[in-house]
Amino acid sequence: MKNSENNSNRRSFLKSSALFGAFALASPAVSFANSADNLTKKRTKKVPMRTLGKGKAAFQVSAIGLGCMGTNYHRGRVPNRQKMIELMQEAVEMGVTLFDTAEVYGPYINEEIVGEAIGKFKNKISITTKFGFEIQNGKSVGQNSRPEQIRKVAEESMKRLNIDVIDLFYQHRFDPKVPIEDVAGTVKDLIKEGKVKHFGICEVSADIIRKAHAVQPVTAIQSEYSLMWREPEKEILPVCKELGIGFVPYSPVGRGYLTGMLNDQWKFYPQNDMRQDWPRFQPEAMKENYKLVQLLIDFGHERGLTPAQVALGWLLNKNEWIVPIPGTTKFAHLHENMATAHLDIPNHEWKALENEVAKIQIVGDRYPAEQQKQVRN
Repeated sequence: MKNSENNSNRRSFLKSSALFGAFALASPAVSFANSADNLTKKRTKKVPMRTLGKGKAAFQVSAIGLGCMGTNYHRGRVPNRQKMIELMQEAVEMGVTLFDTAEVYGPYINEEIVGEAIGKFKNKISITTKFGFEIQNGKSVGQNSRPEQIRKVAEESMKRLNIDVIDLFYQHRFDPKVPIEDVAGTVKDLIKEGKVKHFGICEVSADIIRKAHAVQPVTAIQSEYSLMWREPEKEILPVCKELGIGFVPYSPVGRGYLTGMLNDQWKFYPQNDMRQDWPRFQPEAMKENYKLVQLLIDFGHERGLTPAQVALGWLLNKNEWIVPIPGTTKFAHLHENMATAHLDIPNHEWKALENEVAKIQIVGDRYPAEQQKQVRN
């Protein structure tokens, strides 16, 4: 009886969705191709702007940024370096002004690539990077957010990035050995010295956000957030709204999950893809979780959108102070992602999708146990 009711509700949802769709297509493959045509038409349109933070902490950036980690780090086969430089430069031409990296991605290599690609555009774009890890002999060996370490990272990151000031400096992971007030105070001093413009924190609790914000106004919180992981809605987004802090979702398409390209038969590149060991990406979990992907395919099918565009469009519709940073190593996907900034879909349609997604139980934790200890939401 319960399955019958769920099927009926699902049919009603899709039938309702069709009323608002621009057109219906014969298959997902045709839908994807049509979306590519739409992207070509919108290619000349620049990505619009949004504002993270308020007051002195306000930071104007493109509505969608570019997560640069995958250009060399833990996302499969490492692409050609020159092509990744060209991809970032292409993003600049499209109006992207927010580029996200970190010293630990490589380590160091990602910052070097970003610096070579877009350091020369430093007056037109913003580069955000992160501190918080101890790196020895080319490997991360634990967390370190001591004041002297923060200063060391700032100086070295600026050199690799070919910039004179860090636009937004995040604590990458909360360090339980260093009070957050000391971290915020150190970044506050760096701001006074003209070495940093804005302060951010990644994957922390609402309580930590409040303590940090009391010392130095926080411009943005960066945490995982997508239709696959909605935990920030419970405490993090409300405190961001209350304090006037922007929110930057990483992995907005679920580390590739919500693109529709992965399934339980997918083989991850063992030398450079952390997903192969994560609970959510094991074959049985992927088979179960494809229900969510199928829902995005169905929603996008009626509107000429890819699943990735649906996932990003939903995030952009949530709040004006949310700025996702999808990563990609493909020029086609870059254009696909950025075109999402121009979607015009009524809020009630996004809400209907959200309600359907809420009925799906996601299988598998987002991180292995050891890495899960480092996140606070």
